[in-house]
Amino acid sequence: MEASPALSRIGLAGLAVMGQNLALNIAEKGFPISVYNRTISKVDETIDRAQNEGQLPLTGHYNPKDFVLSLKKPRSVIILVKAGAPVDQTIEALAAHMEPGDTIIDGGNEWYENTERRIVEAKKNGLLYLGMGVSGGEEGARNGPSLMPGGSQQAYGNVQDIMEKVAAQVEDGPCVTYIGEGGSGNFVKMVHNGIEYGDMQLISEAYDVLKNVGGLSNAELADIFDEWNRGELESFLIEITADIFKVKDEETGEGELVDKVLDKTGMKGTGKWTVQQAAELSVAVPTIAASLDGRFLSGLKDEREAASEVYSGIGGVTSSVDKKRLIDDVRQALYASKICSYAQGMNLLRAKSDVKGWNLNFGELARIWKGGCIIRAVFLDRIKIAYQRNPNLASLLVDPDFAREMVQREKAWRRVVGLAIAAGVSTPGMCASLSYFDTYRRARLPANLVQAQRDLFGAHTYERVDRPGAFHTEWTKLARKSGSRVAALK
Repeated sequence: MEASPALSRIGLAGLAVMGQNLALNIAEKGFPISVYNRTISKVDETIDRAQNEGQLPLTGHYNPKDFVLSLKKPRSVIILVKAGAPVDQTIEALAAHMEPGDTIIDGGNEWYENTERRIVEAKKNGLLYLGMGVSGGEEGARNGPSLMPGGSQQAYGNVQDIMEKVAAQVEDGPCVTYIGEGGSGNFVKMVHNGIEYGDMQLISEAYDVLKNVGGLSNAELADIFDEWNRGELESFLIEITADIFKVKDEETGEGELVDKVLDKTGMKGTGKWTVQQAAELSVAVPTIAASLDGRFLSGLKDEREAASEVYSGIGGVTSSVDKKRLIDDVRQALYASKICSYAQGMNLLRAKSDVKGWNLNFGELARIWKGGCIIRAVFLDRIKIAYQRNPNLASLLVDPDFAREMVQREKAWRRVVGLAIAAGVSTPGMCASLSYFDTYRRARLPANLVQAQRDLFGAHTYERVDRPGAFHTEWTKLARKSGSRVAALK
């Protein structure tokens, strides 16, 4: 009698690029894994890769029942399929063969409320559920991503040893931690992506200023970004940007490929969700919002080309630019702008955590973003330290270390934004960050006038700086009485 094959420690359903790579990563770390996909060829492809990449302990299955029954109890299954209805369909197919105590882990970019709904539905069948953000793209999935699991803590406990081995490793531990209850893992990943939008927009603006105001070549830009990646800006996005400038256009054999790429940016929704959530929670995220607007405007390619003809005489550098100084100023402006973007993201996480009772650990979030993910950057270690020093920090902008750095970079920041405005080169992210900084650091804003206007036309009342209570004034009547010329409202 043949011995039955050994059961796998974990399963993964959904074998597009991310799913395949994460499955191979798990197998490579020594955890036997079963894989399943509705398209049979994807299963075969993954089995072949597992054999070719070192006879990894991976077995393929061609129907949900065989797949589920190949797993050790309590079973844990990772789903990596397109967010929305496909996740519900996959859960339905797998849950039919699962038992109470088994776990479903959704590793997609899912809307957090969908995860919270699925947690409730799974519980009715005795199943545990995790919504787990996975960042790092295909390379991260294969070699070590940043993982953000939220939902059932018991479910996380069942797979913690696997996740800690599979995640990216940094000097202070694996880039995974239990985030919190409900849809917190998905929400944290969403905000991570919003910060990523801001980062990418700011880097593109730095490139635009250096190229179109400073007149730098792609070769010079590659050297500059390489140099920046050895200092305070060291990060995944700065590193890959330097690489992009070095790639020649093999199609034509002329120049660099970056200049041939159409200037229209795509998106998958997480940046939009971040801005929508910020509006819902009354949290200002102007840098992230500016990056989203930048993507919207990039899509208007034909309109922009027509408008460039209408306004062909506007802008242009009026005087010679000191390249060396500009390069250093842009470095400082980029750094200060990025701190504002991260501060906005962390403030949004705090607001949601307070509303939902998630008790998010912001120092831990910064730590697990230090490796594997798209926004990994050297200064995340200092963000971690800032929140460890003061878990109730109101904003990164008032942390003593970051505040000192903002002051040191403020003049360079203003020079870059001023020069860009004079040249007609748009820097919406840097401008939004600078305006955020200038607004946040002011003890008194012109909001007093806005509130007075609201009271005049809508009797919304106002508070006073010198005594408590709500007040209403007949502004128009008093203005006319005093002889002021206030136009009659129509």
